[in-house]
Amino acid sequence: MSLRGQRASGGGRDPRGRARVVALALALYLGAGVVATWPTVTHLRSDFGAAGQEGRGGPAPGDHLQAVYNLWLLGDQLEHGRAPWRDHYSFQPESAERVNFAAWPLGVPFWPLERLFGPVAAWNLLGLLLYGAAGGLTAWWLRALGLPVGAALVGGLAFALAPYRVNQSVEHLLGPISVLLPSALLAFEKRRYALAGAALVSIPLSGQVHLALGAVPFFAAYALIRTRAPRPRLWAGACVLAAVGAGLLVRESTIEGSIAEGGRSLAAVRGYSADWVDLLARSTRHGSERFVYLGWATTLGALAGLVVLWRSRRRGLATLLGLGAAVPIVLALGTNTPLYEVLWHTLPPLRYPRVPGRLLPVACLALAALVAFALARVRWRVAPAVAAAVLVLDLAVFPYEPSAADPGNAAYAALRSQPPGRVVELPVFKPDSHYGSVYQYYTLQAHRERPGGYSTVADTKAAEVARALQRLNCGDWTHGAPALLRRLEVRAVLVHAGLFVGNRFVPDTLAFALRGLARNGFHPVASDPPATLWVRDDGPAERFDVEPGPPVFCSGWRFFPLSGWAARDRYAAFWVYGRAVELDVAARVPISGRFSVDGRLELIDRVAEPRTLRFALGREGWHLVAVESSALVEEFGKPVGVALRAVRARR
Repeated sequence: MSLRGQRASGGGRDPRGRARVVALALALYLGAGVVATWPTVTHLRSDFGAAGQEGRGGPAPGDHLQAVYNLWLLGDQLEHGRAPWRDHYSFQPESAERVNFAAWPLGVPFWPLERLFGPVAAWNLLGLLLYGAAGGLTAWWLRALGLPVGAALVGGLAFALAPYRVNQSVEHLLGPISVLLPSALLAFEKRRYALAGAALVSIPLSGQVHLALGAVPFFAAYALIRTRAPRPRLWAGACVLAAVGAGLLVRESTIEGSIAEGGRSLAAVRGYSADWVDLLARSTRHGSERFVYLGWATTLGALAGLVVLWRSRRRGLATLLGLGAAVPIVLALGTNTPLYEVLWHTLPPLRYPRVPGRLLPVACLALAALVAFALARVRWRVAPAVAAAVLVLDLAVFPYEPSAADPGNAAYAALRSQPPGRVVELPVFKPDSHYGSVYQYYTLQAHRERPGGYSTVADTKAAEVARALQRLNCGDWTHGAPALLRRLEVRAVLVHAGLFVGNRFVPDTLAFALRGLARNGFHPVASDPPATLWVRDDGPAERFDVEPGPPVFCSGWRFFPLSGWAARDRYAAFWVYGRAVELDVAARVPISGRFSVDGRLELIDRVAEPRTLRFALGREGWHLVAVESSALVEEFGKPVGVALRAVRARR
């Protein structure tokens, strides 16, 4: 019996039989969602289902908070009569409103879920429903290819539980958005060409441009293989052109002029390239972005399915599914194979993603389909049930952990009652740091514009503002910080004490940050760990002392055990306690250094060979010493400027 002949068998034509199949599919795939998200499914209303990072007293930082914020924005923008594709709150007022591609299309179902159950439960429920959608749409597509019910259901299970897809659903939207690929293929099979185009176009429009680099060619090749008729091929061509246009729109509106405009270096790609062992390693060996486990039994089943298709003379489909599985897998190995570097130089679009594994959802779908074709040849009636059990054991990886949410922070509640104005949160991070997601999440509790935000494609102006505001992390209010806050119309500052502790992106300079706020007219008015609200008023400045101690280095320095502190930014500062200071300075090549104390210029000198500089600081106490290097040069593979071999304070 041929595979296509099996399509007509069974109870699929009986409405009651069809209803039973639908009920079985729903139970199977929602159950798969429960398995995939365990144990966070037991914390639906209290904790985000995410990676379980340390919350430091507040919400656990991570890309899941950014995703929640982006999905929530669509409904908030509509409710306020604003363009639903814009971000009204981030990087204001210096930057144009960011285009929020990530809100489409998942922001549409997230909106009512969030209004009914709150953001935590909405995120968790949407995740569960999308596991059902991934399995159901894949099984429906496989049925359209002529597979029997049991084999199609198992194929849907293989895609729903594909470890890479599950791992990319924990915090990212890549996993959830991957359901659009089987949706496009299903719509094409059902001759719903407009729906196929909408699904395909939505992949780049959702911001998943890297996935589109694989999904769009896969769809185009699929359409050529599945039909020779002119009309479907014309529709398929229109769908592909529309998807390419959507990708170009994303590039022009978000990537051009952003901090990612120049693309990623091969060195950056190397840090996210999986190796061959990762393909069969169930554990996360090198971080979540290099997790590419495929499953042992699943891989063997897919190879058997490839043989079945080839021998059935469906060689076009066999070739497509084989390449659809193999090409993303090889590319996921990145610079661990010589091929990627050649493609990186040849294909300009590959110069932008830093994670080469982002095409793997295409491989997950191809492997799932091949497993289903292999199972379709097995005559044993209970084979689908056995295969489903084997797949669950083979694919279940359990990457989810409950992640703290802090749904009702009193400090942000107090911010809502403050006069209009923008807010800055300390510590300030670079726009592409995931810690900025914490501040985005709190926007749901207090709708305020802010100069900061979190986006890997923030524009360069946002990065400049962040660089200037980062000095406040260390209590550095020199170089026009008060004027900058006035220009940005900042009326309040939220200090997140926990984010200063044990954070590789910022030193623990909380005491100096609070000292700077107090000395510049800010007063604490509400606190709910981890956040404290400070506002500016006309009252007397508060006295905030920091105990005497050794020098404290701000951001902008890099420590080398053998050579001391070297400036990693053109501007770098540190606090020193005393009346005078001696600096042993050096530079790898002659560099002009500009030295200032408490914002007062002391010396402009050319630094080369090691030498000692001496500065009077004034009255005994803490003083801010800043070094501005005219250039940065490579040392041990890192760009550095003026180096401080020793700092000696004199009291």
